[in-house]
Amino acid sequence: MTTTVAFTDMPSLAGTDLGFSDYRDVTQEQVNLFADATDDHQWIHVDPERAKSGPFGAPVAHGYLSLALVIPLSEELLQVDGVQVKVNYGLDKVRFPAPVPVGSRVRMGSTIREVTEVSGGYQIAMDNVIEVEGGTKPAVAATTLLRFYG
Repeated sequence: MTTTVAFTDMPSLAGTDLGFSDYRDVTQEQVNLFADATDDHQWIHVDPERAKSGPFGAPVAHGYLSLALVIPLSEELLQVDGVQVKVNYGLDKVRFPAPVPVGSRVRMGSTIREVTEVSGGYQIAMDNVIEVEGGTKPAVAATTLLRFYG
């Protein structure tokens, strides 16, 4: 479910639980493209046959690929009307407690911890947890800082 708010109403978002995104498939093609883009071709990601005998029993997504999913998944959860530009300002804390096996499905839950006024706009600190369908631990726990300019 998407929360939509006007730019001028952003301060009211502090403490808002945005719920969960839809599930999204993680494919080998996606992992291979990420490996090419980052020049990280470690076999646990890109060699499905060898990965079967590796520590996870299957190929897994790169941690940073899993983290990168925060962006499209957050778009599902929050839309702000009246914004000219939205930028990623940074991360406060990131952890990868569990792997994301290729072929699994992930979704993200988010809560807006705080909203701060910055020159020309607002910054939100958003606590995000990406979980693997059927998993017992989160795959990613990250606090993202996003800036919205009107």
